Amino acid sequence: MKKRLTTICISLIIVCCYSVSVFAVGDGNIDGGGGEMGNGTSNNIWSVGMDGVRVTVVRASDHAVVTTPIDLTNKKPSSEIYHFGKISKLQYNNGRGLSPVQGGYSFKNPAQAMPRIVSTSGRSNIDAIKKYFCSEYIIKRIAEITGMNYDVLIGGEYKLLLEPIAYYKFEGVMIATTATEAAMYDEKVSGLLRKRMVSLSHKNLPLAMFLEVSDLGYPAWKGSTTKAASNADIKSSLGLGVVRFTEQTEPPVVSTDDYEYRVNTEVITSVMISGGQSDPDNPTRVSFHINGKTYNVGNIYYPEGDSQLAWVKWTTPDTEQNMNIDVTVKGPGGTDKTTIHCKIVDLNKNPSPNPVADDRNDDFSLSPIPQRAEKTRAEWTVWDPWWHEYWVWHSTGENSGYWCDHGWWEFNLNKYYAVFSADMKLLCDGKNPTANGRTMKSGYGVNQQVFASVSSNQFSAVTNPQNAVSYFPEFHYNTYWRLLEQVQNGSNSRFEFQKNKYSTYKNRTHFTPIWIPNGKYEVNTWVIDSWTPVGMMSKNLNDSLLIHGSLWDDWHVAPLKP
Repeated sequence: MKKRLTTICISLIIVCCYSVSVFAVGDGNIDGGGGEMGNGTSNNIWSVGMDGVRVTVVRASDHAVVTTPIDLTNKKPSSEIYHFGKISKLQYNNGRGLSPVQGGYSFKNPAQAMPRIVSTSGRSNIDAIKKYFCSEYIIKRIAEITGMNYDVLIGGEYKLLLEPIAYYKFEGVMIATTATEAAMYDEKVSGLLRKRMVSLSHKNLPLAMFLEVSDLGYPAWKGSTTKAASNADIKSSLGLGVVRFTEQTEPPVVSTDDYEYRVNTEVITSVMISGGQSDPDNPTRVSFHINGKTYNVGNIYYPEGDSQLAWVKWTTPDTEQNMNIDVTVKGPGGTDKTTIHCKIVDLNKNPSPNPVADDRNDDFSLSPIPQRAEKTRAEWTVWDPWWHEYWVWHSTGENSGYWCDHGWWEFNLNKYYAVFSADMKLLCDGKNPTANGRTMKSGYGVNQQVFASVSSNQFSAVTNPQNAVSYFPEFHYNTYWRLLEQVQNGSNSRFEFQKNKYSTYKNRTHFTPIWIPNGKYEVNTWVIDSWTPVGMMSKNLNDSLLIHGSLWDDWHVAPLKP
């Protein structure tokens, strides 16, 4: 997967002055010093420009060497030169000893010449060195030579360890050493190298590169940048630079819709997160700030180029109001924020008025039942990351090396669903003395039972049915309504009319107006508030009774007795 990189190294934005265009893709943790050279002899001499850099790819997490070091130089040293093999400072500091070799020395001449590495004037060439070794050109060349995939190399998991090299004559023999090798060799020859070539071996070579800030277990150098260093200081702190790569992922993007909820209802609020990739190594976290509380949702994963819902389950307040939910998303690439606007309504504030015996509505005509929102199945998905192992052998010598897992995250897509069902029964009121089956006279009451259920393969992401509201033909299914009472809750819920304060028996009833015409009396009930990550499930229900006659037909006026 192609990754885009950012560089922190301010010096790298200087316009390149080399013949080949370069683009900065690394961050150079390198500084340098040095000073004037002393007078040499024909047997102990170094020529200006006879230098190079040893480059080692190192895993950032545990400082393990993952490639055989390579030596880059503008010169063409004799293959018969004495050297100590391709060993890095990290390997020496971990106990590797010096093993002198004559012949077989290998190196690479980059097409784009390197800047001067070892200074002799006391003026550091460090800006040019940083620019060169943080450039796209040289890093691609290093990836090619070491056999690493370029995108893997710059993905943020690896660093480059740089060590200055000098090619010089010591006691009449040409030799190639890094600063660390020179210090270790000096100890082997009882200080003779320092005695003969101190300006190179213990000053300009080790001070050619040192760290600005600690890295790879090595400290930033705080000592002199103009005086010869000790062997101990060279081995512990000098003769190295580090190129770091910072992965630049896309910042997360959050999108959502506004919501309308009912009071005192358990609901689900969700947002959609996208941008870059979110995995267990670089997870995304969402915070919902609701009514003075913060709800945190973590472990939100999705592959690059895709997205993932994140949601929170909470209970609305018991009073009508407009609320804002502030959402903060923090991901590998940065932070995004949004605000969800919620309208919380109370459906229990507009019940139908009590009909009376002398009500009239001579111009009444039936209205069609409106098609309220209905959703009886919801489906959503959740990305499940898993690690795809990819083992690579890294050689550290002729007969040594180790296996390293260069794997990556893959994703399975888990599918979830919820199914919502509901039914209703409209009945003649039990106290209606003249009801006959499903036929009744106007002016009497009706009862209602509503049954609703939800099933799901992820119940933690679903709420049970919680509300039902009924609308009546005499109000054109609009002006007034009755919020039903939940008399049985859970995944299988039951709703009935609230007890009517105008009923003599306090029955759960709705009185039909005495003027309603003969014919079908049809009630519409909207069952709502079964919430999922992809919105509310609901269903429209209709049931009817037959009106024939009116309550007045049951009145009888007896004659007066003589």
